[in-house]
Amino acid sequence: MSDIGKFYQRFCKEGFDKNGVLNYFEPIVPETFNFAYDVTDEIARLEPNRRAMVWCNTLGEERIFTFGDLKRESDKAANVLRELGISKGDKVMLILKRHYQFWTAILALHKLGAVAIPATHLLTEKDILYRFQLAEVAGIICTAEGETTRFVDEACQEYGGLKCKLTARGKKEGWSDYDALVEAADEHFERVPTTYDIGMLAYFTSGTTGYPKMVVHDHSYAIGHIITARYWHNVDPDGLHLTISDTGWGKAAWGKLYGQWLCAAGIFVYDFEKFNSHEILSMIEKYKITTFCAPPTMYRFFIKEGMDGYDLSSLQYATTAGEALNPEVYNRFKEFTGLELMEGFGQTETTLTLCNLVGSKPKPGSMGKPSPLYPTMALVDEDGNDVPNGVVGEIVLRTGAGRPVGMFKGYYRNEELTREAWHDDIYHTGDTAWRDENGYYWYVGRTDDVIKSSGYRIGPFEIESVLMEHPAVLECAITGAPDPVRGTVVKATIVLTKKYQPSDELKKELQNYVKKQTAPYKYPRIVEFVEELPKTISGKIRRTEIRQKDGQK
Repeated sequence: MSDIGKFYQRFCKEGFDKNGVLNYFEPIVPETFNFAYDVTDEIARLEPNRRAMVWCNTLGEERIFTFGDLKRESDKAANVLRELGISKGDKVMLILKRHYQFWTAILALHKLGAVAIPATHLLTEKDILYRFQLAEVAGIICTAEGETTRFVDEACQEYGGLKCKLTARGKKEGWSDYDALVEAADEHFERVPTTYDIGMLAYFTSGTTGYPKMVVHDHSYAIGHIITARYWHNVDPDGLHLTISDTGWGKAAWGKLYGQWLCAAGIFVYDFEKFNSHEILSMIEKYKITTFCAPPTMYRFFIKEGMDGYDLSSLQYATTAGEALNPEVYNRFKEFTGLELMEGFGQTETTLTLCNLVGSKPKPGSMGKPSPLYPTMALVDEDGNDVPNGVVGEIVLRTGAGRPVGMFKGYYRNEELTREAWHDDIYHTGDTAWRDENGYYWYVGRTDDVIKSSGYRIGPFEIESVLMEHPAVLECAITGAPDPVRGTVVKATIVLTKKYQPSDELKKELQNYVKKQTAPYKYPRIVEFVEELPKTISGKIRRTEIRQKDGQK
């Protein structure tokens, strides 16, 4: 690794076990740490021509940014935003899809000491108004594509707190032109004094009930992602990393920004509207992507729709997160590429908490072991007692010794929700798993996804993994459905591969298939075939929406 590739070592102390696997990590957070000044600008000073980002879109446009380019463009953007009234502590929403303007804008906000709130372009007027009011948003930079600007304007009929509205990649009446203003702006920008503990980034994260919660991270959050990029993604400072994520989702912070640039690695951004597995495989081949991360859903599409005919020899490493990984997907991807998918787990509220780190031996279907950043992780029962190996419990983080770097401080303006999730020095993730005798964690489901039927507790992931091995199943979701006798029964909602058609015979075949592969009481008594599963912008299956449709909370 080049010297600049070890840039991240300025911000941590590390230790390794006898096999070379990271087992000790101590973050070093300078009092005045600011990611934009102390990472991207500093790399620009050391190696201004080092490649930072390759961006392209479905129209065939392409731009390559060096770290020198990022410094210049973010300085100009910071001048623009300051002229429009944005200052330290202000909250600015970014709805920029995968446009390259997202990266210059977010760095500019970091430099000003403002709080960036990335959001998805799928929000409607009601969603936007709720976020404006809770966060007291002072400005917005928005894609000119689609209807988002209209929804913002509708929200502003009730909300009057915006100092500025800017569009990127197009003009809209009543909006300032971000691209034109940045192009004309002064390149000189003096550092604004900030400290690491001020708000830097906020995401709205949805639960199964109630309105989305606002998670705020300070500047130390970026340092928490060194492990994400260096020891999970295994980024190559002279390579190109691709994480599939819209910038409105927290996974973009994991894979398209902080840890990667702390390691001085280049990121690849493909600006697309709708996921197409063949397009992504073509991009990997064309741009010689070296490290790659995507949710299991997207790997499933790669495998089911075919990976033949693509030269993926540039890929050195592949990771996955966002939902549990089916062993079938792991095994098939390895057959095609020779690469073992290294799974990880975390939340919007945290950085990477469970992981298969570089040098470790993954177990297909396991999330791995606790990250060295979270050594106090535990599994507990409903009464908060530790559970032994082999027993399902909720994943919790004990914080009596202090809040780990990278972890949020609480839900913004909602002490009640914060206390529900984080009390008695224990943060409750709401996710359940079991731990084997070697310390590997195996995902079961959200606490509210676990199905209770006829006295049994059934985790959806095990049944989904079995069904995914059947050639007829492209995607599936296991949920509980109301039943007058058993109270709740297992239901499978299934998307079929192209070669299969829905039929009663196929339903019976799939039910029998599950009975043979796992305990008979777990088989789906209800099977529904659908064209597509409800999902979030990040690609996660929304089981709660299926339950609500079936009248099950």
